Amino acid sequence: MQKFRIYFLSILFTAFLVTGCEKEEETVIEAEVLVEYLESTDSPLMKDYVNTDMPSIIGAADVKTLNTVGGAYIIDIRSAEDFGNGAIPNAHNVALGDILTHVESNDLTSYEKIIVVCYSGQSASFATAILRLMGYDNAFSMKWGMCSWHADYSGGWTNAVAAGNTYATQFTSDATAKGEEGSLPVLSTGFTTGQDILEARVETVLSEGYTPAKISNTEVFANLNNYYIVNYWSEAHYTDPGHIPGATQYTPKESIKLDVDLKTLPTDKPVVVYCYTGQTSSFMAAYLRILGYDAKSLAYGANGMIYDIMVSAGLTTYSEAQIMGYDVE
Repeated sequence: MQKFRIYFLSILFTAFLVTGCEKEEETVIEAEVLVEYLESTDSPLMKDYVNTDMPSIIGAADVKTLNTVGGAYIIDIRSAEDFGNGAIPNAHNVALGDILTHVESNDLTSYEKIIVVCYSGQSASFATAILRLMGYDNAFSMKWGMCSWHADYSGGWTNAVAAGNTYATQFTSDATAKGEEGSLPVLSTGFTTGQDILEARVETVLSEGYTPAKISNTEVFANLNNYYIVNYWSEAHYTDPGHIPGATQYTPKESIKLDVDLKTLPTDKPVVVYCYTGQTSSFMAAYLRILGYDAKSLAYGANGMIYDIMVSAGLTTYSEAQIMGYDVE
């Protein structure tokens, strides 16, 4: 009898260990579930947006044309005060944190495009990325923001360009290798499906706002070692016109994938992403913050650091020619 009891307890203990291991194996790594969901090309909503269609930007002229025929639903995320001092006709003033709720609670199916507008096109790009990731594949950010609509609102880009050569002598062609592959950020939404995790993370990111998702070139250059700097343009341009010292090159629509270089981004320090204008990098910052990275878009991009070099190289730059002089109300 004693032997039988020992044998029985041994079986129970073994079963407990096996069950415990099975439960441990079933633990959900939320960030991985989320990335796999967002990179899925099977979903009619996702289509691996970050590596296919991003960024989704539309020029002021096209916005005006669409607005004239009632094809654009325009959301202006500037402050209520600035909105009241002049806005695109028919635009709706909505705070960034409320943009998803606003879109979800209004029937916008009759509009060809949802246009998000801000001061410079950067925070609007951040908001548009979130709408896109939530399935609104007709959402677009207006290029250059209100700075391109009328000269009265062009101060942001005008000032950025005026100081746009501050760091021209500091750019380098010396390459910096990507970080070692590590783990994804730890998420703790408590959900197990990609859609549920996405919704929870979007709610968090929207509640945080755009402020923690942006950084000035002055802050970055004050201590370059504080940041993992992502140069988000082609390898050719990484060499010429060069890049911020210590920045690492990631190719648009290619590098930021789970099976490529996503895991080389660190989870223990801020990730600063920069592009030509600060608009594409704002799209990317939104995506990375949803994944749990402390990602920041470098304001005004290379336009705010090496402007004349950008002009000479024929790269995307802001100028007075971008100001359309359209009516406001």
